[in-house]
Amino acid sequence: MKTANKHPLQILVSKFPDATIKRIMIVDACDDVNLTFKVVLSESDRRLRVQSFTDPVDALREFKPDFYHLVIIDILLPNMNGFELYDKLRKLDSKVKICFMTTGSEIFLKEFIKEALPESDPNCFIRKPIANEDLIKRVQEALELK
Repeated sequence: MKTANKHPLQILVSKFPDATIKRIMIVDACDDVNLTFKVVLSESDRRLRVQSFTDPVDALREFKPDFYHLVIIDILLPNMNGFELYDKLRKLDSKVKICFMTTGSEIFLKEFIKEALPESDPNCFIRKPIANEDLIKRVQEALELK
């Protein structure tokens, strides 16, 4: 019986199954924030795949249900605010974890989010600016990574 030779890439893929990959979408109007978050998160854990958008309309167009594990949305966005984007994403995928981020007051916004969006997680909130270590920790908590 002859066995097929496996390509080196097939061996690599079998060692790291797709189930370990965590996909993150970041939506922030600022290119610098998107790039920083993408680099920090991607370099912190090889399981993280980060895609970023400056326009929520583009993000919504590219969003696929059951594909992303976490979406991080800035509240202040062009063309539609973060809460509108949240509603549209929820209609497409009710299970994806969604965190809000802003430069505003964390206490006020947590309370506002808790009242306006009771089904959301008020603890999944990122206040900018944020230290790299804190960003990594928040994302790990949201994704329940160890």
